[in-house]
Amino acid sequence: MQHLIPKIESQLASLPVPIALELPDGRRVAQAGARVTLAFKEWTVLAKLAARQVGAIGEAYVEGKVQIEGAMRDLIDAAVGMLPGNPAETDTGWWSRLQHRAKSHGSHSLRKDAAQIEFHYDVSDDFYALWLDARRVYSCAYYRTPDLTLAEAQEAKLDHICKKLMLQPGERYLDIGSGWGALLLWAAEHYGVDATGITLSKNQHAYVQRLIEEKGLQGRVRVELRDYRELSAEQPFDKISSVGMFEHVGAANMPTYFRKIHSLLKPGGLVMNHGITSGELNYRQLGAGMGDFIEKYIFPGGELLHVTHVLRETAAAGLEMVDTESLRPHYARTLWAWSDALEAQLDAAREVLQRSGGRQAENAERVLRAYRLYLAGSAMSFEQGWISLHQMLSTKPDGDVGRAGVLRGAQSVYPFARDYIYNK
Repeated sequence: MQHLIPKIESQLASLPVPIALELPDGRRVAQAGARVTLAFKEWTVLAKLAARQVGAIGEAYVEGKVQIEGAMRDLIDAAVGMLPGNPAETDTGWWSRLQHRAKSHGSHSLRKDAAQIEFHYDVSDDFYALWLDARRVYSCAYYRTPDLTLAEAQEAKLDHICKKLMLQPGERYLDIGSGWGALLLWAAEHYGVDATGITLSKNQHAYVQRLIEEKGLQGRVRVELRDYRELSAEQPFDKISSVGMFEHVGAANMPTYFRKIHSLLKPGGLVMNHGITSGELNYRQLGAGMGDFIEKYIFPGGELLHVTHVLRETAAAGLEMVDTESLRPHYARTLWAWSDALEAQLDAAREVLQRSGGRQAENAERVLRAYRLYLAGSAMSFEQGWISLHQMLSTKPDGDVGRAGVLRGAQSVYPFARDYIYNK
């Protein structure tokens, strides 16, 4: 392995952030003024660094084979310099394996989807509460103005979605993948809708049920522990939202997903799909080992599609897209806010995970390390444009081109201008 040292020293010299390496034999290779230190316990991991396999270094950190000292923002800036190119353009074996699984729909059965959601979202409510806002909104915020705090930007996002959906008092509203209930409750309390949320997370379901009872909203708001494929279309909804959901659906199940939404939506109604999309048209998942890292530690079974792919499936299901907005830079800022909040409370986060019980308590340090890299690494990916996020508003045309009081041709409640979204 000694022959790797000159190559690694050359790589270090080109990085935007000075770093130091502590080798397994105790030697130190460092740049002047190093702000980040990587301490390697195994030579094989050092070989991954020489090969610019950033994801493999991340995995080694999670597994305790390398220690990292320094600010997470500095580490991520250094990681960008280590990459051999744009990882979003890299075709990897990870994608081939995922395609093979997706052909049989096996990676997205009801049972497996429930298990995958539990893997991520049932870590510990208290853990998420440390770095999310008070409403526990675990999706991209909307920085309507640059001076907003994270909490204010999350409220702005909730209202942005409600305005786009044109929610009205008494309407039947469905939120697919309702999380900790922020949008569900915001819509009910500020827009007077009759709201139903569904989730696959037992922790989230119990938490939202408590909030509903505390707020006295039992007659107008409900949350159900169920898969979207289990919903009945006998009583369709006026408006539907799906936030941070379709990333978990999988390419093979996209037709099923959008056909189900079509069946659940009243003619003339609106549906908002808000979710992460790929930044490259011919995306094959992040290379340099980054896709493997996310699949193993964060989102097992997750798939990212380009916005054009999503919109194609939307149209194929009989839904008409009427408005699409990119919030990519908003998510970069959101993720950095989460990352900074977690970094400021590492000891508290470790303690929360240790006392949570079960798998999380046994693997508290691994879980914490994985989330540290995931949040900061995702912020970097959105900054670089490797992945993106879109809000896609669609309607289910009702065939009525001459509705009274509406200009001809609408076939839905959607107006002819977008002013209503942005007027305060």
